[in-house]
Amino acid sequence: MKAYLLTLIANPDLEEALVDWLLRYEARYGFTSSRVDGHSSRLEGLSLAEQVAGRRRLVRFQMCVDEQELAFLLERLKLDFANSGIQYWVAPVIASGLVE
Repeated sequence: MKAYLLTLIANPDLEEALVDWLLRYEARYGFTSSRVDGHSSRLEGLSLAEQVAGRRRLVRFQMCVDEQELAFLLERLKLDFANSGIQYWVAPVIASGLVE
C-alpha cells in the first residue's frame, strides 16, 4: 500500500480548529504539529511587524496516510476550510516505521 506525507500550512488562528478537525478525521494515523516561520517576497496580507521581521508565523501539520485517506482528507479539507488560505502539499513516503 502506498503512503503519502500530507503537509498543511495555516495561519495560527486556525490551529485549534485544525487540531479538532484532524482529531475527528485523522485519528487512525495521528499527526504532528509545529509552529514555523514563513518567508516570502510577497507582502500582501502581512502586517507591518511581519514585513519588518521578514517572516510570518504559521503552523504546520504533517501526517502519513494511505491513498484512500489522502483523497478523503483533501476533499473534506476543501469543504470544511474553503477560502481559509491553508496551503498543502503531498509527497510520497519511501519508507516509514518505528525504531524499537
